Amino acid sequence: MAAPRKTLKLGAKGKSVTWLQERLKELGYRPGKADGRYGGTTLAAVWAFQKVNGIKPTSTIADRTWDALETPKTPKVLAANGKPTRAEVDLTKQIMVLYVRGEVKLITHVSSGSNVPYCETADWQGKTQRFCGSASTPTGNYRTTWRASGWHKSYLGELYNPIFFNGGIAFHGALSVPLYPASHGCVRLPMNVAQELPKLLGKGVPVHVRGKFKRV
Repeated sequence: MAAPRKTLKLGAKGKSVTWLQERLKELGYRPGKADGRYGGTTLAAVWAFQKVNGIKPTSTIADRTWDALETPKTPKVLAANGKPTRAEVDLTKQIMVLYVRGEVKLITHVSSGSNVPYCETADWQGKTQRFCGSASTPTGNYRTTWRASGWHKSYLGELYNPIFFNGGIAFHGALSVPLYPASHGCVRLPMNVAQELPKLLGKGVPVHVRGKFKRV
C-alpha cells in the first residue's frame, strides 16, 4: 500500500490526511472519522502508532512514519500466556492494546499515573476532605470490575465512561491525555476511545499492566 508521502502537520486537510486516517483505522488505531482533517483525535492515534513502531512521537507526519504505515510493526505482547481477550497497558510506551479472541482490536495512546505524590482538597460526600497518594499505576495482573456511563465524579476529578480494574484505578476518557504520565493513577484515554471501549471491554476481562515510563 503506497503512502501519499506528503509531509503533514497538525491542522492539515485533504486526501493525504484521509489516507492516513483510513490506514490507522485499518491497523487498529482510532483516529476518529476519516474526514481529511488532521486534528487532536487523529494526533492521539498517530502518537500511538509512532510509539508502537519505535518512532519518537510527533505531530509531523514525514518519511519515517509513512514508511512505517506501509510496513507496520505489531505491538509487543506483554502477557505471553494471556487470555485471548485481554487488555495490556504498556507504561513504558504509554499505550493500551485490547485483544479480542486473540486479535488486536484496538490500540490507543494513554496517560497513566504521574508517580508524583499529591495532596488534593475536595468536597466529597458532603464535607471538605483532603486526599493524598502516590499517583502511581501499579504493574500487575487485574480484571475489569464495575463501570459507569458518562461523566463520573470521583474525589480526584471527573472520569468519562470509567471502567475500573484495580480498586479505584480505571480506564477513562479525559480531555487532556498528554505524551507523559499525568494522572493520579488511572489510565487516561482519548475521548473517542473512551466512548467506544465499553462496548468492547466486558466485565471480568484480564488487564495486564507492565513496564515503567522513563522521563527524558
